[in-house]
Amino acid sequence: MSQRLREFLDRQERHFQRGGRLERFGAVFEALDTFLYTPSMVTARAPHVRDGIDLKRVMIFVWFAVLPCALFGMYNVGLQANQAMAAMGVMGVPGWRGGLLALLGAGGYDPGSPWDNFWHGAVYFVPIYAVTMAAGGFWEVLFASVRNHEVNEGFLVTSILFALTLPPDIPLWQVALGMSFGIVIGKEVFGGTGKNFLNPALTGRAFLFFAYPADISGDSVWTAVDGFSGATPLMLAAEGGVEAIQAAGVTWWSAFFGTIQGSIGATSTFFILIGAAFMLFTGVASWRIMLGMLVGVIATALLFNAVGSETNPAFALPWHWHVVLGGLAFGLVFMATDPVSAAMTETGKWIYGALIGFMTVLIRVLNPAYPEGVMLAILFGNLFAPLIDWFVVQANVRRRRQRDAA
Repeated sequence: MSQRLREFLDRQERHFQRGGRLERFGAVFEALDTFLYTPSMVTARAPHVRDGIDLKRVMIFVWFAVLPCALFGMYNVGLQANQAMAAMGVMGVPGWRGGLLALLGAGGYDPGSPWDNFWHGAVYFVPIYAVTMAAGGFWEVLFASVRNHEVNEGFLVTSILFALTLPPDIPLWQVALGMSFGIVIGKEVFGGTGKNFLNPALTGRAFLFFAYPADISGDSVWTAVDGFSGATPLMLAAEGGVEAIQAAGVTWWSAFFGTIQGSIGATSTFFILIGAAFMLFTGVASWRIMLGMLVGVIATALLFNAVGSETNPAFALPWHWHVVLGGLAFGLVFMATDPVSAAMTETGKWIYGALIGFMTVLIRVLNPAYPEGVMLAILFGNLFAPLIDWFVVQANVRRRRQRDAA
């Protein structure tokens, strides 16, 4: 090869390398631009789909629907912490959180002060949410750049739902790890938004539950005070039924409004119902899935109530207590209704919801070591959703053939 030809090829190689780097940087900027602004791209040829809602709007609607749960969750985290501190005689919060609360005028740690409660909870929730946004945004932009497609708002919903299912004092590195697992393994490896068969937020939480159970379960993780330990109402129900819950000072109404221990944003059925009403009004969630799951919970709880047990008090837990305890209402409204991982057919949505409701109560009652049940039940329903739709479609085909033959 001549020297001149070799120099020419070297110049061409450097040119293509620079072009490749510029193309990759351009893909990153384009991905960020499509997240921040509506793309100018339009459909140039038929068929045209005309609808008043798109993916961006659906995700924003879900985010706004869950926002009341997040705001109340911050208040309740602070309320539970301030109540525990008052009972233990603790006078302050160590580290940067205590300093920030003092600057905000919330350093009194008064459980009767909404201001103190809200900001005390905020110094725990805001860092968790920031980490989920940073981790989720990083992976979304990375995969969008590699695949040369726009960044969608799916991780906005995944991040806030994931954050609200966590205990308040979970280590932040675990938050980043769980969010990364949910986005990458739960969604991106299958092709991204619209192609995943599992709910990404629940996938990340399930990973943390099985990988680091001491930091996401038990009696000492639900109240953000070092050294405090207290059983959640669901654990009390597994040990002594409704009587044990009420003996701990928890009424049905306090459980309904959410002033109890639990995940950051999943305790208040009242605010969850506000989000449910908004999602149903805007048409971004299926009422069939919600109602089907509720029917499954009621029917299964009544069945266990009728059977009874002398050794397992959870058999006697009424359905209306099941609904307001743990993350059942949160999972019913925001997790089970995920349009990607849920059943697609109208009949299938009823079956899918009922299956999740049945499995939730079944796990709660028959597995005292894990009294929650909602997370595993929804992931179980996600696995069966395609099979449910297949049977529903095949049944419809058979009925049409029978009509045609007649």
